[in-house]
Amino acid sequence: MGKESENLRLQEAREQNVPWKKWGPYLSERQWGTVREDYSESGDAWNFFTHDQARSRAYRWGEDGIAGISDDKQRLCFALALWNGKDPILKERLFGLTNSEANHGEDVKEYYFYLDSTPTHSYMKYLYKYPQAAYPYGDLIETNRRRSREEMEYELLDTGVFNDDRYFDVFVEYAKAGPEDILVKITVANRGPDVAELHLLPTLWFRNDWSLWIAESNRAPGKPNIKQIKASAGTSAVAAAHPLLGEFVLTCEGDVPLLFTENETNHERLFPGQKNESPYVKDGINNCVVQGRQEEVNPGKQGTKVGAHYQVNVGAGQTKVIRLRLSKSSSDQKGQPFGKNFDQVFADRLREADEFYQSVTPPSVSKDTANVMRQAIAGMLWSKQFFFFDGDNWLDEHHSNPLHSGYHNARNSEWFHMLNEDIISMPDKWEYPWYAAWDLAFHCLPLSIVDPDFAKEQMKLMLKNVYLHPSGQMPAYEWNFSDVNPPVHAFATLFLHRTELALRGETDLDFLRATFNKLVLNFTWWVNRKDRFGKNVFEGGFLGLDNIGVFDRSAPLPTGGHLEQADGTAWMALFSQNMLELAVELAAHDPIYEDMVLKFAEHFYYIAAGMNRSGPDGMWDEEDGFYYDLLRLPDGSAQRLKVRSMVGLLPLCATTVIEKWQRERVPRALAKMFERLRRMPELSATIHPTGPGHLGVDDRGIVALLNPERLRRILTKMLDENEFLGPYGIRALSKFHERNPYVFYVNGQEYRVDYLPAESNTGMFGGNSNWRGPVWMPVNALIIRALLNFYLYYGDNFKIECPTGSGRMMNLFEVSKEISDRLTKTFLRDKYGRRPVYGGTEKFQSDPHWRDHILFYEYFHGDNGAGLGASHQTGWTGVVAKLIQLFGLLDPKKALEAGKGAAFIRGK
Repeated sequence: MGKESENLRLQEAREQNVPWKKWGPYLSERQWGTVREDYSESGDAWNFFTHDQARSRAYRWGEDGIAGISDDKQRLCFALALWNGKDPILKERLFGLTNSEANHGEDVKEYYFYLDSTPTHSYMKYLYKYPQAAYPYGDLIETNRRRSREEMEYELLDTGVFNDDRYFDVFVEYAKAGPEDILVKITVANRGPDVAELHLLPTLWFRNDWSLWIAESNRAPGKPNIKQIKASAGTSAVAAAHPLLGEFVLTCEGDVPLLFTENETNHERLFPGQKNESPYVKDGINNCVVQGRQEEVNPGKQGTKVGAHYQVNVGAGQTKVIRLRLSKSSSDQKGQPFGKNFDQVFADRLREADEFYQSVTPPSVSKDTANVMRQAIAGMLWSKQFFFFDGDNWLDEHHSNPLHSGYHNARNSEWFHMLNEDIISMPDKWEYPWYAAWDLAFHCLPLSIVDPDFAKEQMKLMLKNVYLHPSGQMPAYEWNFSDVNPPVHAFATLFLHRTELALRGETDLDFLRATFNKLVLNFTWWVNRKDRFGKNVFEGGFLGLDNIGVFDRSAPLPTGGHLEQADGTAWMALFSQNMLELAVELAAHDPIYEDMVLKFAEHFYYIAAGMNRSGPDGMWDEEDGFYYDLLRLPDGSAQRLKVRSMVGLLPLCATTVIEKWQRERVPRALAKMFERLRRMPELSATIHPTGPGHLGVDDRGIVALLNPERLRRILTKMLDENEFLGPYGIRALSKFHERNPYVFYVNGQEYRVDYLPAESNTGMFGGNSNWRGPVWMPVNALIIRALLNFYLYYGDNFKIECPTGSGRMMNLFEVSKEISDRLTKTFLRDKYGRRPVYGGTEKFQSDPHWRDHILFYEYFHGDNGAGLGASHQTGWTGVVAKLIQLFGLLDPKKALEAGKGAAFIRGK
């Protein structure tokens, strides 16, 4: 195909519906312990369906596996199972601790890496590190359970199971010879000092969509089947037929035993007294290989699950390769499915992947930086997952569907309209194998580098009628769809519009109209539901910032009353600005949208007036020069909760430059707005001056909550290394609270916020995340966006000391780059060859088989940059790829010349 091969595949998928993306890494990495699989009375998802049950119990709503792929409806699945001869069970899925078992919440206890992927998944590479000794399941559970929240987690490396390098590196690679002709190469490397045996079981199976307990509306018209077929010499093969998918052939290199069973529950093991529906059940292959029970697999060589049982002895430092091929039609390429063409396809796809990433990576960045960027995007692409949830059916099964009489209210009862059956970008396919609305918006930033079409599809999903609530609320996540996430979809929509405009030179009006119109519904929901008294100040609960407040902001306050939230109000100010800009874009093609420009401009001014009002009942504290949440007590009095946190920095993010060409598109709306401000001057009294007499570089206007004085005061705190500015980015809580904890007493009960740069010391929101000191990538990205907008307005006319007290004066482009560089160096080798993200874990720092494989954690230690929380949350942490690209291509001069298009410059 030549140099543009991957781009041509993307174009064919977009313009001709060639199914290049039909097959991909769409398996979850943990289906057990999810809300969808929970049918308990108490809603205890973790304990209703456990890891121990997962090998024996058929899933209802999805499948999981190691390094797995499936079609885009997850009907047919392929993944790798392993056995080292010592484990009590096959390693079919990743193991981790549940929320109650771990001292810092749920956590995967495995080492695996998403090494590479193209956006069409024409080439993918995954690495799993498998110990040669028995996996220490019990030790991990018991030791972590004994530890307190103040202690470090007990990790797999701590158990000693990797001592003397007695483990296998198992690389799984995929290459597509065609949209539905997938080549598989599994390479096993023995890193230990002695020869070691490994059982490898590449496994093909159907998701159970045929059993009678499946609702008829979701049940396949017939049961699928996998059976052994005649294969060419030196190979083994099966045909897998599904009434909706068609027939596929899996060909395995070598005369390998094929073990067949059914993907059906082993009731007799899990629920004594119940009979199995089939003599062959889900754990049959496990029982055959591990326990030697041959009778557990079907001698008739058919079923709905099959494993090819390879047994290899690998010498010290040696490798073994296994090859397979999954094809829509027979993979027998003239009798040679594994001939020269097989290796050539892999070589071609890898070369094309290299060329593709070279085309999107700034030539100015180092080899190490380019590696971080590529692995960040690969992690984003590997984190796609088929997500299946039929709200009407699920609630029926829980007897909590409000459409039916006799129902009882339960989790997500009001979301019966939902039908989710799509490929969705997940935050982390083990720790968070379910979508989260605001995470998804940030995912689109790095995804847009390589696949803006997929990113746009993600934005449209949450606004479809089978996701968006009829009230206009966006679903948060499956634990509680009614929770409230920050409204950032308009921001992401605008970002994707400008990305596409820079890439293709054209506007997708259908995308803009459709998303804008649905976002109007969501905006209206916010105004009607979260502005309790119509004062243009907003609530919202935790708003994605989990434990950042002194109280649980999603629970009834111990004081009574309610919170007027600085972050909720700032989010709505930004939402207004984003909607205003989207309306400007649409007004260029349809003047009817000019009225919407005026509507959202007015909303911003009303919100700004509500947020910026002075005095004791305002969010702005003049003495501290900072914004705080306002506690409104039942008697009407108010008290600021003086926690210096990201909550008070987010008003900075409500900042948008307005270009001259944007104003020229909507002269009528502009005139009406200035007339409104003339009549109501108090609306603009506290915000940043703009308009005639207050234009910036190149006649740019600005819409910003912060006036110049407040901007300087906020930045002075934010850029103080003794407050927010950490070595690796902006902390979520000021280091000021390390020596000055915020303490609030209610009826003799102490509520307290300390600076905690690492893990949380409370169980608030599960205790598995912490916003009281660590660095979080998404909010840092929004701060950088705001600073760049201010720079486009001010140029060199606004400079500030950075860091505070250093004597170094910087313009705001330089400040934004300084923050970006600090974030990026979290993942880069320092002058000693060590990556801050891996902290004191020596194996990751010095071992050549570990040190260049990057994990993108959920958040990072506020003082030393070590990765914390979910270890594979490439999701929004993948935003680092966009920062690398942005500042690798952009300099201050280019930024001022390009204006709003600066963030979307492509090429060299």
